[in-house]
Amino acid sequence: MLRRLITTVLALTICVNAWAQTEVQNPYVKVQTVAEKTFLRMKENKDAIDNDPEVLRIIMEEELMPHIDYQFAAYKVLGKNFRSVPREKIVEYVKTFRKYLITTYAVVMGYYDDQEVTFEPPSSVEGKNVITVRAVIKDDGAPDIKLAFQVRKDKKTGEWKAYDMVAEGISVIDSKRSEFESIIRQDGIDKVIAIMNEQINKPIKLDND
Repeated sequence: MLRRLITTVLALTICVNAWAQTEVQNPYVKVQTVAEKTFLRMKENKDAIDNDPEVLRIIMEEELMPHIDYQFAAYKVLGKNFRSVPREKIVEYVKTFRKYLITTYAVVMGYYDDQEVTFEPPSSVEGKNVITVRAVIKDDGAPDIKLAFQVRKDKKTGEWKAYDMVAEGISVIDSKRSEFESIIRQDGIDKVIAIMNEQINKPIKLDND
């Protein structure tokens, strides 16, 4: 379980954080550049995080969320259930999903322990709107962990943003869609929003064991 959580923290951080610079760049380069920037910020704020783990939410808010296509991800999680959700509930769902992602990233960040991350070399993205960026997490005493990040280019702005991550064969979007699908059918979107809010309202705790 700990290994899976460490995988998730690194994967989500790299995936979501890849886009700190405002100009349009090769997304392969952006993934590595911003991941390194985020990990460095965590190291520099280690004492503050140890004293108050809620600092992790601030870091996630500032470093990750401006650069992730959380609305697209939220819609993908709904999948075929999107049409069944009342329009007035979509806005509330997307806003809650954004907070839920911040919480998820902050929780798993508590397991980060300076693992080494190796990225694939940059490739041309000419003519592409969706690409996969791959990386490998190297952890002493454990097998390498392969990651894949789904990144899409906004047709209007030309900006590349991440919307999904696959770690050890598990897609964040697919897993959340599977988790919420039956709940939406049986209890509606309000129940899903309530479940997310329950997680959002829990305090962030560190687990360094």
